[in-house]
Amino acid sequence: MSTPTTSFGREAAAALARSKNEPAWLVAWREEAGQWATSLELPKPEKTPIHRWTLDSLGSYRPGKPAASLAQLPQEIAGLLPEQAPEALIVQHNSSVIYTHLSDELKAKGVVLSSLEEAARTHEDLVSKHLMTIYKRDEHKLAAQHAALWNGGVFLYVPRNVEIEHPVQAVIFADDAEATFAPHILIVAEPNSRVSFVENVAGSLGETESTLLHNGAVEVFAKAGAHVRYAAVHHMDKAAIDISYRRALVDNDARIEWIVGDLHNGNTLTDTKSILQGNGASSDAKIITVGTGSQRMSVTTQAVHFGRSSESDMITRAVMKDEATAIINGITKIEKAATKANGQQTEKVLMLSPKARGDANPILLIDEDDVKAGHAASVGQVNPEQVYYLMSRGISKAEAERLIIYGFLDPVVSEIPLEGLRKQLQRILERKLG
Repeated sequence: MSTPTTSFGREAAAALARSKNEPAWLVAWREEAGQWATSLELPKPEKTPIHRWTLDSLGSYRPGKPAASLAQLPQEIAGLLPEQAPEALIVQHNSSVIYTHLSDELKAKGVVLSSLEEAARTHEDLVSKHLMTIYKRDEHKLAAQHAALWNGGVFLYVPRNVEIEHPVQAVIFADDAEATFAPHILIVAEPNSRVSFVENVAGSLGETESTLLHNGAVEVFAKAGAHVRYAAVHHMDKAAIDISYRRALVDNDARIEWIVGDLHNGNTLTDTKSILQGNGASSDAKIITVGTGSQRMSVTTQAVHFGRSSESDMITRAVMKDEATAIINGITKIEKAATKANGQQTEKVLMLSPKARGDANPILLIDEDDVKAGHAASVGQVNPEQVYYLMSRGISKAEAERLIIYGFLDPVVSEIPLEGLRKQLQRILERKLG
């Protein structure tokens, strides 16, 4: 089935949903989003003219071929998987989920892992209650388009008091530049649960004149006392545009950890926000990005404090080469009555070329007196004294610079909770920085 969606609105969104036999509530939900998509404006990230990007390349619904086992997965996808089969794995190929595995032990504990499309039928109450309630459908045009078109996707439900020892893994892969590629990841972690989730977004488009638009979204609900670690590595061809909005709603004494490698080769717009709703809620975000060629990148990290004694820490590090441009925004917002809140952020940009550009913009918005908040930001080149010191120990200049760059990025790389993905990230860095 291939339903064109390059130009669409209310009727086209509803027709696409019906063609996939989606439940009535979701058809109406998408129909309303399709209407908003015709009237809302694009988001306006600071100093990033995304209206010049090819954002109308919405593609067609092109599902992948279902796989009954790991051996039936396409070779390029199989190459992204760990040697040892994980307890929990879900794979999306272009517009649909093609493989899901969840161990019997986790099923017995009440854990649910499925495509979001399937969960909309089988777990309607949970999905309809949470879906796009922290990343709103009417936030802007890209959000409305995502709501109308999201496909495949991931639904992960972790019951109360359940701890998942090993990371739940998702591979989201595109090799068709004309496919609608809009995965939505929805995680609901009930009180006092614990889970790590690893998202690997990759693509192999080959020679193409088309533009693939990845319009993806993540919503994490960490209920009271829950602990969610979310790790992501994004790496697609430069023929793709990566749009990724990530949101977490964090309840009393709950915690969200973001570990993100935004290593895409094309234009990038990412926005990662933690909403610390509960008292004692906490957020830790570590994000790296590397720009090469003529990439244009907007990377925003946010923490919004509502709860008393809530804490947030944000670290963003960017390395810029060639003629790449990155706008790095860190926003800490402490609302009125969020007493004893503590928000800290650091943005650092390392420039490897005189034509590259990197802006670090730390922003503190404080509406309460009894709080702590701080920020640090820097933009500079590789420290020549550090290079000289390493060269004095017999290391070549090129190797010295490489070691310094890797050390600069290590606070995020070392935190990736899967050895295989960590090694993949290191290989990507070697290619981008080589």
